[in-house]
Amino acid sequence: MSVEDGGVPGLGRPSQARWTLMLLLSTAMYGAHAPLLALCHVDGRVPFRPSSAVLLTELTKLLLCAFFLLVGWQAWPRAPPWHQAAPFALPALLYGANNNLVIYLRYMDPSTYQVLSNLKIGSTALFYCLCLRRRLSARQGLALLLLMAAGACYAAGGLQDPGNTLPVSPPAAKAGPMPLHITPLGLLLLILYCLISGLSSVYTELLMKRQRLPLALQNLFLTFGVLLNLGLHAGGGPGPGLLEGFSGWAALVVLSQALNGLLMSAVMKHGSSITRLFVVSCSLVVNAVLSAALLRLQLPAAFFLATLLIGLAVHLYYGSH
Repeated sequence: MSVEDGGVPGLGRPSQARWTLMLLLSTAMYGAHAPLLALCHVDGRVPFRPSSAVLLTELTKLLLCAFFLLVGWQAWPRAPPWHQAAPFALPALLYGANNNLVIYLRYMDPSTYQVLSNLKIGSTALFYCLCLRRRLSARQGLALLLLMAAGACYAAGGLQDPGNTLPVSPPAAKAGPMPLHITPLGLLLLILYCLISGLSSVYTELLMKRQRLPLALQNLFLTFGVLLNLGLHAGGGPGPGLLEGFSGWAALVVLSQALNGLLMSAVMKHGSSITRLFVVSCSLVVNAVLSAALLRLQLPAAFFLATLLIGLAVHLYYGSH
């Protein structure tokens, strides 16, 4: 995955070695999220409010960006163009809308959701071509199809608990099997989720590249995300306090998510939305290996097939450059 994939001259690109390190770190952090979250469980449940974790993650990102600017790791413009912060409200709203579309799980089983949610790879590629006026070769299109197939294969195969013959996800509870099902409303909401996911990703990339500003300052402009999540947390009704139920594992989840968010913004600025798709897909391998090591889940044959498809997709897409 080269720096030149969608990069824009004059934006202070990292060196190839730093770029590779950033991609590896982001892949590792993405893959570690679910296993780390599973280690936070108490009696099979997350002991803190999910909205608290999201809010603390956004606040941590904000503080890290402010720190980078204050210590001079990134140059602070003499006259910061605060009017350029307004466009970042749209991706914040889109991400917030997607986070609240989890209600579609009422209209389908989790396995169907995990398989069909890979359609967001196709929607991202579609908006990437339409909004950024980029063209994908037949070879690159095939690579993205293989990436979708790998995600669907991984989700369908699942990770297996040695004490349970049913496939389960890393943080899943040992409940009885749920029959495969999906309603028309569930399908509609899932399609909407995939479209919003693709649009928000490509629009964020567009903003990052058009505004020739330090990356840390652009992340500061994403304070809309903090305000939105603060409103969602306050309107969530009675429940545990902001820090109630947090442990060392939970703090590690928040910190890793914050750092990964900053790394991903760098990927969007210097790489592309397509690069992001490959990072997320490659993280499935890290997720599975850590789940096997930390949670003692067994790797099914589908995992190795998914890994093979991901490797082939990377070779096809980036080997064509």
